[in-house]
Amino acid sequence: MVSQAASLGTITIMPNTPKLILDCDPGHDDAIAIMVAAQHSNMLGITAVGGNVSLPLTTHNALITAQILGLDVPVFAGADRPLVAEPKHAEFIHGETGLGGPELPELTRTAESQHAVDFIIETVRNTPDVWLVPTGPLTNIALALRHAPDIADKVAGIAIMGGGQDFGNVTVTAEFNIWHDPEAADVVFRSGANVIMCGLDLTHQFTLYEKDISDLRAIGNKVALFATDMLEYYSQAYANKFFGVPQAPLHDPCAVMTVTHADMFTFKKRHVDIELQGTFTRGMTVVDKRGVREEESANVNIAETIDSEAALTLLKTTLEAY
Repeated sequence: MVSQAASLGTITIMPNTPKLILDCDPGHDDAIAIMVAAQHSNMLGITAVGGNVSLPLTTHNALITAQILGLDVPVFAGADRPLVAEPKHAEFIHGETGLGGPELPELTRTAESQHAVDFIIETVRNTPDVWLVPTGPLTNIALALRHAPDIADKVAGIAIMGGGQDFGNVTVTAEFNIWHDPEAADVVFRSGANVIMCGLDLTHQFTLYEKDISDLRAIGNKVALFATDMLEYYSQAYANKFFGVPQAPLHDPCAVMTVTHADMFTFKKRHVDIELQGTFTRGMTVVDKRGVREEESANVNIAETIDSEAALTLLKTTLEAY
């Protein structure tokens, strides 16, 4: 664990930065989130969950990203399937391996033997003010809360990439991370923890286009080239599936930035429920915008806007630091 000033490759982490566990399913934008978290937080560990691709691949991708970045951060494998439903992956965006695009080196690192859920529980209980930052399905976080409900009051917060107020990306109403395991999301959203939600309406505000990616490639170091190889593949996958024009919404780094750079966001406290049964709406984050609920019933801080120019500058300086 990183609890004092520590050198991570060319990056120095200082003890007054937020402490966090990044729970992810890499995935291109998860890998970018690891890059941001490694520089701007005390990252205590990376926990992998099945989601964008299967658990063996998400664990491999977390390890290979940490290896390329030169991070001395432990990686833990967690849940390989949702609590109830059968797993369904997102190869149509991220490729068969989850990190389509770059030519990856041979993996020389291995995951820790401890299960991700046990690591989360142990760390939160023994380390004050830890943020959990899940950027994939919420299965690991839900299992930790089920096994140790006391951690809901011990975490600094749970900053989630998932859901949305107005639209989905897997179905008309559901975003992938929540749709993949809505029962897990329901556990987390009802836990009483300090929950931040970065939904699609927020994350699409931080979208990179071809010129942005070209500018980042010009940084020229190994990490910037790795990142832009991923982003070129990822943006073309979005063109093929959704928009017809290459673009790369950076969903997952937004969740990290709400913890490390909260001043770049505006937030609104609202009540959010997870739809578990609807034929067309399973996995929907049902956001109450009526203004009729008492403030005490609001269970989520929704990130509503991001300063996208500041976020892009932060990403640029992050890649330059490697």
